[in-house]
Amino acid sequence: MRGQAGFWDIDERYVRLSEAGDPLEKLNAVVPWEVFRKPLAKALKRSDGAKGGRPPFDAVMMFKVLVLQALYSLSDDQAEFQIQDRLSFMRFLGLGLGDKVPDAKTIWLFREHLTQARAVENLFARFDKHLTKAGYLAIGGQIVDATIVAAPKQRNSDAEKA
Repeated sequence: MRGQAGFWDIDERYVRLSEAGDPLEKLNAVVPWEVFRKPLAKALKRSDGAKGGRPPFDAVMMFKVLVLQALYSLSDDQAEFQIQDRLSFMRFLGLGLGDKVPDAKTIWLFREHLTQARAVENLFARFDKHLTKAGYLAIGGQIVDATIVAAPKQRNSDAEKA
């Protein structure tokens, strides 16, 4: 059993991810994500927060969630799980271990608002333009859902099997 996590443990993990060639770290370096803030704000038309309520997740971070979904063919539920589970996803999104992760419904609602504003295609075209300009091409991968299911037990005797 391991003791309490050390102060630098997470930093060491991030260093090891970088040394392994984390593609999301490269993506963060290539794409100037702040250029998406203004078109996202225009498409989302959020209130100023004067009426109260839970503050929304950062729009650029949520767009990056959609990028992750497109790159890794993730459903909303899988996106929520993978963001909670993977350090590389958390680092890509700028989330720490203690930060709240958007749930599947929040991800769906964000995409739905962008779709209603007819902004999704334009945002992803802009994203592709930045990648192409930097000499990269986005090729989607896939994370396989490795659900573990108990296999049925064989109840035949050796004589019956023969």
